[in-house]
Amino acid sequence: MAPLILGLIVFLGTHSVRIFAEDWRTRQIARIGTGGWKGACSLLSAIGLALIVYGYGTARAQPLQLWMAPAWAPRAAGLLMLPAMVLVAAAYVPGNHFRARLGHPMLAGVTIWAFTHLLANGALADLLLFGGFLAWAVLDYRAGARRDRAAGAVSPPVTATGSVLAAVIGIAGWALFVLYLHGALIGVPLLS
Repeated sequence: MAPLILGLIVFLGTHSVRIFAEDWRTRQIARIGTGGWKGACSLLSAIGLALIVYGYGTARAQPLQLWMAPAWAPRAAGLLMLPAMVLVAAAYVPGNHFRARLGHPMLAGVTIWAFTHLLANGALADLLLFGGFLAWAVLDYRAGARRDRAAGAVSPPVTATGSVLAAVIGIAGWALFVLYLHGALIGVPLLS
């Protein structure tokens, strides 16, 4: 369990600097440059992610069950992942309605992802992993919205093409995960 906890601290901590230490972040970027800052954050994120993957895999081998998910929860989680994947895609497709409406669709997608996985999994490692990401995504979404308001951020123009493209990419990614990748990468096939 220790590698999972350490990985979450490193990964989520790296991604939480703007939430809790914006001024410190600004000073560090001024000191080491944008490239140096991004390089350090990328390295720490990669280390944290590797620890999370290793730690979660190890913890799943001997789970400490806290609650039993209802029988319907895995199917519901699979369906709820569809909007999560569309929102994640919307973070990368310019000029879409999802980004214009939500401001930070990636964080909204991570929130749904974490919630759905908490719904369908009840071990301590699940609570740490998905609960940690859920708390982080909610806090980061609030901080991002606050920064946007303070900066007077205006959403770029939206097009139907951008929105449709985000939806199509998200749906295709969701289908790929449901049909193949979740089983291949996570070891838990969704269609049995």
